[in-house]
Amino acid sequence: MIKKGAFLLIIFFFASCSSVPITGRKRVNFMSDSKVLPVSFSQYKGFLEENTLSKNKILSNQIKEVGKKIATAVDLFMRANNMVSEANSYQWDFNLIEDKKVNAWCMPGGKVVFYTGIMPVCLNENGVAAVMGHEVAHAFAKHGQERMSQGQLQQISSAALSLGTSKKGENTEQIWNTAFGIGSGLGMLKFSRVHEQEADRLGLIFMIMAGYDGAEAAKVWSRMSSLSEGKSSPEILSTHPSNSSRIQDLKNYLPTAKKYATQFISKANTPVN
Repeated sequence: MIKKGAFLLIIFFFASCSSVPITGRKRVNFMSDSKVLPVSFSQYKGFLEENTLSKNKILSNQIKEVGKKIATAVDLFMRANNMVSEANSYQWDFNLIEDKKVNAWCMPGGKVVFYTGIMPVCLNENGVAAVMGHEVAHAFAKHGQERMSQGQLQQISSAALSLGTSKKGENTEQIWNTAFGIGSGLGMLKFSRVHEQEADRLGLIFMIMAGYDGAEAAKVWSRMSSLSEGKSSPEILSTHPSNSSRIQDLKNYLPTAKKYATQFISKANTPVN
């Protein structure tokens, strides 16, 4: 039973495999936009109804203007790389919420929210662009859909394991399920850290494409590190990379991001004969 279930799971895995544009990382995603986006847009509408928009017009307009520039850069990239249907599926919206939490996010389909608590960490327009690029990159790479797919695969695997060990005694079943839970849990945390690094790098490219200074991205996380005052969780048990490794990776990747962005901008501005 386990072998048969594993075989079917492997077939399903490869049938759902695709690559993230730009990074080329292999991913498993069987959650279609037609199913995910209506739910995302509905939840976003509900969130806005239950929360208060910031009355700070200057900061609110900054969020909208930076968001529009980065969304335009991403849209241009998608249309130039045979991703027209995906580009058409986005319904971009950018809002600043009155909340002291140091947070920002982007839902599938391009619904972006910044909290007022993160604005001092952003500090300036380039800082806003760094965070905006990162959050937009999560939606671009379909990290939300990928994690939903991984969660469903976990449930399927767990159910198959439980069925296959049910006749081997309660203790054996408990041991296997516990091992699976710990192993898959840490695996998902690692999976999340991969997403974060990928969003950092893609976001760096997108903010540069939109005309912002990519060097500010590492500075944003330096300020975030100072804010945490050493209270962040160990990286191995965190869904995010440690601040120090994130800062170093952003600095190391900056020349590559500049090169990629410059090449794309040059290509996009070249007249077609």
